[in-house]
Amino acid sequence: MTKKPGWLGRLGAGLSRLGQRLEERRRAEGESGEPGGPAVPGPDLPGRSAGSGEGAGSGEGAGNGPESVPAPPTYAPAVAARPDPVAAIPWGIRVAAEAGWRLLVLAGTLWVLMKVISTVQLVVLAFVAALLITALLQPTVARLTRWGLPRGPATALTAITGFLIMGLVGWFVVWQVLDNLGDISDRVRDGIDELKQWLLDSPFHVTEQQINDIAKNLSDTIGTNTEEITTAGLQGVTVLVEVITGILLTMFSTLFLLYDGRKVWGWVLKLVPAQARPGVAGAGPRAWRTLTAYVRGTVVVALIDAIFIGLGIYFLDVPLAVPLGVFIFLFAFIPLVGAVVSGALAVVVALVTQGMFTALMVLLVVLAVQQIEGHVLQPFILGRAVRVHPLAVVLTVATGGLVAGIGGAVVAVPLVAVTNTVVGFLRAFSYEQALRHAPPGAPRVVPEQS
Repeated sequence: MTKKPGWLGRLGAGLSRLGQRLEERRRAEGESGEPGGPAVPGPDLPGRSAGSGEGAGSGEGAGNGPESVPAPPTYAPAVAARPDPVAAIPWGIRVAAEAGWRLLVLAGTLWVLMKVISTVQLVVLAFVAALLITALLQPTVARLTRWGLPRGPATALTAITGFLIMGLVGWFVVWQVLDNLGDISDRVRDGIDELKQWLLDSPFHVTEQQINDIAKNLSDTIGTNTEEITTAGLQGVTVLVEVITGILLTMFSTLFLLYDGRKVWGWVLKLVPAQARPGVAGAGPRAWRTLTAYVRGTVVVALIDAIFIGLGIYFLDVPLAVPLGVFIFLFAFIPLVGAVVSGALAVVVALVTQGMFTALMVLLVVLAVQQIEGHVLQPFILGRAVRVHPLAVVLTVATGGLVAGIGGAVVAVPLVAVTNTVVGFLRAFSYEQALRHAPPGAPRVVPEQS
């Protein structure tokens, strides 16, 4: 007969089961990492076995799904987050990159524009020449219209008179050159003989045999390049045809600009976007006034230069004084560079035909007239209508000459002057528009004067 345990035995067994339950609960909390989690039932509860307690502590319990990532250990080093690539680039490089691609787009646009202009260069130069002639003749048309003459007859009378004067001047120059060609040839031959004698007597130890060899080589070069010379002559015929075509286009364009200039400007304004139309409409008349002031002032200055330098050449008995005066007048439309070229041409003609002393006197006359022009005539006649720095003038003339030859050099400076006026007006117009739409009390910033 089995002896039943006493109350002390039953107490000890109960304490033992309680200790096992506490140990299982502590083990489950340590494996799940969630203190204070739900209690794990003991192995003696119904529906649960010892294996279920192990499953609860295997990481599949409440709040610890199969896709959770365990926290890094405490001894692992801290890794800083990578910055945004845009924020990692320095500010200066970002600004340079932003400006760089915009400059590339602008350069590409200018390159395409220059390609288009070079393709239709004759038409562009003819139209620009028509603008310059129109700026010169338009005040006369306006004056005749104010006197009561209808616009059609006033335009026809002004255009015919202007073209007739230009044609007579050109014919007079050609007539003078052809009339004095024989005398010039004789004087050039005498000048070459004097130069040869001067080289023989000079301290450079030049012998007559060396001079004869140079002359023979020059003659042989001309003889062996007959085909190239013939080709150049054919090209000269092509150039003559282009010049005649350009003159006809210029005359035709001038007539329409004198008669329907306002309608042409209104049509151009329709091509401008509506938002920019008020600013362009205000800049157009100011640009036209600048162009008119430039052309009229340049004509007056060129005429004064041609008269005084031509008189100096005439009194020094230099041949072709009148044609040289006309050349000086025409080259005066190329600022700075034209005066140097025309003055050098007059000095060379004086040197070849009259000798060293006369050439020095012509040089003094040219320099004196140019100094008066630069310091008195241009500031007084042109005034502040054309505000372009001399460095900008030189660079503009050089660029225009490289792009479009003599025609480009002529139109480069008035183009820059008109652009300067338009940009200054648009800047002031934008400032006024910003002030008009600014809220009350907003700070005002005065724009820089150009």
